Amino acid sequence: MTRRRFKILGATGVTCAMVVSLLCLIFFNYASSPIDFKYRELTVEIPRGIPFAQTADILDEAGLLRHKKRFCLLAAVTGASKRIKAGEYDLRSSMSPMAVLEKLVKGKVKGYQIFIPEGFTLRRIATRLENQGLADRETFISLASDSRFLSSLGIEGESAEGYLFPDTHTLNKSMGEEGIIRFMVRQFRKVMTPDMLERADELGLTEDELVILASIIEKEGGPKEEKPMISAVFHNRLKKGMRLQSDSTVIYDIEDFDGNLRRTDLEKETPYNTYRIKGLPPGPICNPGLDSIEAALYPAPVDFLYFVSKNNGSHHFSSNLTDHNAAVLKYQIKREK
Repeated sequence: MTRRRFKILGATGVTCAMVVSLLCLIFFNYASSPIDFKYRELTVEIPRGIPFAQTADILDEAGLLRHKKRFCLLAAVTGASKRIKAGEYDLRSSMSPMAVLEKLVKGKVKGYQIFIPEGFTLRRIATRLENQGLADRETFISLASDSRFLSSLGIEGESAEGYLFPDTHTLNKSMGEEGIIRFMVRQFRKVMTPDMLERADELGLTEDELVILASIIEKEGGPKEEKPMISAVFHNRLKKGMRLQSDSTVIYDIEDFDGNLRRTDLEKETPYNTYRIKGLPPGPICNPGLDSIEAALYPAPVDFLYFVSKNNGSHHFSSNLTDHNAAVLKYQIKREK
């Protein structure tokens, strides 16, 4: 009687083991097999702070789950359900459920290549980011002027203007306005080396003053090889106590500038009107590139005090007012007539 019971129990145990093995095999097959053999590319966005059940609903509605309950069980067993990262994801229907979970856990979000040209202002950057759906323009601008936030970034000025390094950046929607600003300022910090700051100190410039000067050089334009000469003009003027008289600084303070700088604009008493104030304006007027920063640090060894556009992308430089007036007559006044 006892032997027979042992045989029955033994047979039952073998049967249970087989059932468990079969279930494990089915579950493993589900976890590692393609969701759908029909290839489709889909983009889904997982909002920040939602429960995993809602994440599963989003994937299911996108057609990326064949068996939602199995998927939720898989996520629970692997611990993935508590480690999903928010963001926008590019997924394929040919991926396995395990591959989908792995991507969500690792936070391999969709990246956007965003080109920010040298000389873009904070407001133009904010507009471009909004157009790409990566940030709210007004939130971005407001945050970039928040004193507490700026302090956390090590920026002493009143704005992140000048510290948003221009380049082709890979950004994603999960970064938000704060994350994007932090990222771009970090890129600036990588470029602004300790040697550069030491050189700025030798010139009697703080970091903020260096960025302000570099931003003016950037906005004055011209080819790369001319930037050290433009820098020399401003350095020489500062040493002599002359006003910088930069049109670019005046334009920066004009809302909705229409491309026509008027005499009345040059006569207005504003913090950025370097025809009226002495020294540098209170902040950068754009976000300069590396060439302009280096030019601000290493001005050409020349005595130029003036320059005027030759209307071909380059400038004519002069050391005295007589020569400068002649150049203005040649390149500007006669052209206007």
